[in-house]
Amino acid sequence: MSGVEIAAIIAALAFVVLVVVIVFFLLQLNKNINESVEKVNRILDKTNKSVSVLTKDVDVLLHQSEELLTKSNELLVDVAEKVETIDPLFQAVADLSESVSELNASSKTLLVKAGDASKNIATATIVGKAAQGAANLFKKK
Repeated sequence: MSGVEIAAIIAALAFVVLVVVIVFFLLQLNKNINESVEKVNRILDKTNKSVSVLTKDVDVLLHQSEELLTKSNELLVDVAEKVETIDPLFQAVADLSESVSELNASSKTLLVKAGDASKNIATATIVGKAAQGAANLFKKK
């Protein structure tokens, strides 16, 4: 065998080893890709299930929110009607309050005048007694 033939055999063996290494690498790569695809599929399944559950829950919440808003609107209308009904009562109470305040002011004025009158009566009584005392004094003489 010549040197060229030995070099060709070595090159062929190197090529065969290279092909075996590449095939082994590609098999490993294929295995890793398949495992990754399976993991991604499991994650997607879990995500789809979670989204499905969340969608159902959101639908229930939206339905309940609509019912709550409807009932709240009905309640507000009812309260507004009742406020309109009792509004005259509050007006009457306000008017009564003003009347009571005016009555209190009049009572105070009357009491002040009565106090002044009683002072005048007391003064007149004292003057009358003094005059009677003087008259009695003059009668005795």
